[in-house]
Amino acid sequence: MRTAEELAGKKVIALTFDDGPNTGVTNEILDVVEEYGIKASFFVIGQNINDETATAMQRAHSLGCEINSHSFTHSDMTKLSADEIKDEMDRTAELIYNYVGEHPKFFRPPYISVSPELYAAIDLPFISGIGCNDWEDKVSVEKRVKFLTEKCTEGEIVLLHDQPTNEKTAEAVRQAVPKMLEDGFEFVTLSELFIAKGITPAADREIIYSYATESGWK
Repeated sequence: MRTAEELAGKKVIALTFDDGPNTGVTNEILDVVEEYGIKASFFVIGQNINDETATAMQRAHSLGCEINSHSFTHSDMTKLSADEIKDEMDRTAELIYNYVGEHPKFFRPPYISVSPELYAAIDLPFISGIGCNDWEDKVSVEKRVKFLTEKCTEGEIVLLHDQPTNEKTAEAVRQAVPKMLEDGFEFVTLSELFIAKGITPAADREIIYSYATESGWK
C-alpha cells in the first residue's frame, strides 16, 4: 500500500467492481490491471466464492487490489434482522480471509440500500460510488468509455460491475484505462484513495462515500 507521501499531488481515482468473483469478466478486468500496473478494489458476493472463482480473487489480491464485502447473498439488507446481517457479513469476511488472508476493509450495501439499523450493525465504512448503470446491457461500450474518460473526476470512487455477463464493462475498462493514464490519473485502491486525501473513513457514522472527501449522506 502506498503512503501519503508517495501519493501526494497525484490525480487519484478508485475503480471498484461489484458482484464477482468469477473466472471470466473478473479476469478480463485483471488483465488490464496487470498490463498497466494499476490498482482496483473488488466488492465480492460471498455466495459467488468457491475454489474455482477464488483464483480470480487471489489474483486480484496478488496484484495489489483490495477485496471487500458486498454481502453474502446480495439481499436488500435493510429488510434483514440484526442476526441475519451479521451472518451475511461474517460468512463473506470468513471466505475472503480464508482465500486471501485479509479481512474486508469496506462494505458496499446491495442496491446502495441503507438504514440506521444497517449502519449500527456493520463496523466497516460504507461505500457507494459514481456509476453509469453498467449492469444494464443497453448501456453501450461507447457510453461506458465516455463515462470513464469524460465524466470521472479526481478523488472519485467509480462504481462498476464485473458480473459474468458484463463483457461490455471489461471492454470499456480496456479502452478507457490507457486514455485515463494519459490524462494523468493514478489508479488506487480505496484505502489508498483515503490515504491520499488524509481522510480516515468513518465506520461509526451514518455516512456512505462516493468521494474520499465526502461529508456523507444518510
